Amino acid sequence: MQETADAMTMPILTSASGAAALSPAPTSNLHAARALLPQGWRRDVRLLLQDGRIASIEAGVAAQPGDERHALLLPGLPNLHSHAHQRGMAGLAERRGAGEDSFWSWRDAMYRFALAMTPTQLEAIAAQAYVEMLEAGFTRVGEFHYLHHDIDGSRYANPAEMAARVAAAASATGIALTLLPVYYAHGGFGGTPTGPAQRRFVHRDVADYARLLDASRAALAGLPGAVLGVAPHSLRAVDPQALAALVELGAGSADGPLHIHIAEQTREVDDCIAWCGAPPVQWLLDHAPVDARWCLVHATHMQPQEARRVAASGAVVGLCPITEANLGDGIFDAPSYVDAGGAWGIGSDSNVQIAAADELRLLEYSQRLAQRARNVLAPAQGGSSGRALFDAALRGGHAALQAQQSKQAAPCGLAVGAAADMVSFDAALLERIAAAAGDDGDAVLDAWIYTGVRLVDSVWVGGRRCVEGGRHLRRDAVAHDFEAALRTLGAR
Repeated sequence: MQETADAMTMPILTSASGAAALSPAPTSNLHAARALLPQGWRRDVRLLLQDGRIASIEAGVAAQPGDERHALLLPGLPNLHSHAHQRGMAGLAERRGAGEDSFWSWRDAMYRFALAMTPTQLEAIAAQAYVEMLEAGFTRVGEFHYLHHDIDGSRYANPAEMAARVAAAASATGIALTLLPVYYAHGGFGGTPTGPAQRRFVHRDVADYARLLDASRAALAGLPGAVLGVAPHSLRAVDPQALAALVELGAGSADGPLHIHIAEQTREVDDCIAWCGAPPVQWLLDHAPVDARWCLVHATHMQPQEARRVAASGAVVGLCPITEANLGDGIFDAPSYVDAGGAWGIGSDSNVQIAAADELRLLEYSQRLAQRARNVLAPAQGGSSGRALFDAALRGGHAALQAQQSKQAAPCGLAVGAAADMVSFDAALLERIAAAAGDDGDAVLDAWIYTGVRLVDSVWVGGRRCVEGGRHLRRDAVAHDFEAALRTLGAR
């Protein structure tokens, strides 16, 4: 029996623990006048959604009675790098203090904010971040989660107390979650001790962290499509012996993505050279089995020879253009990396602003400023830079966040067997764009990315609708809890 639009919305149930949870995904048929498939744009596309996945796709066919109709469908984008708790301090670190204002002074402000956050507040703040991600067209998030312990640094009875709150926020909002619990042990290269402000992040040893992984796996049980990965924070926070042990832990996981911060700041690069005689990306490539399971987050200050080696390894570079600009990190050399065949995806990182299209636009604009040229990342003469950006972010983000099944990646995009993670665009706004651009799907992507027009209408994750009419179905309730959390934190 075919289901109509009302049956495809996101029903919320209550789990045994009291956390919000999602009902099973319905079986439904959708018809799109135009859809972006792996083969390119196709007209009159009919999709059958079953058990949260795309069971069949037909192109060039008429809609059938009971089909839910849309003007345009495209895959949801993965957000490969988020620190959800930082959404609560968005806009609160934009006043210049005494002395030089830099990433490192911003980090001190972030630490002060994180030190006060309770589990309930984290859940509320993460849910708000995830609502905004879904409304922006992100359908899966890689949560690089390092706020583990109690306010005084002591352990919760459940090592994954805070990770479970992240999972609860994902369940309540419907976003697909790749949870990346972070191992953090040192305050700098060479085993420098951590400071008091880092007490909520630190693990005593890898065995201590392994207990967190086990508890996190339990926290994800029952969350559709959830993936568990391993995340050594950075080379400055993880010593070589621990890094090797973490790689083994990741290899023993059924999912096994490995994410690490690397080469974000020039000071970080200089400190790494002072420690070992090599910049961080080179050291990592020389001492770890970097392959397609790895995501090198930021990698802003790679040298050309490092970029070629990363591209050849199959690893994904995680770029967070809005946060990197906000923090003054620098400009990633995208042309040389892309020319070498390197894979990349985008993330919202600090969540100072959550907007998929804006991340892509700023990535391209930063290259234009650095190169003093236009459409730098467009593939060839006449090629759409918006389409090139979207395709690359989809492929790279999918590779960085998805589970591996028998060493075969799940299908990417609107393909048979893929998760039914989809976005539709507003039909009325599309008509206005079509009046100027004609029947050109790439022109729609260009308009979405470069004009700032908010085109997202509906969003589905695992076949469940989370967003309708541009609004998340639980936006008001989540916003209420978010504002309450900020008031108790004294952040507003």
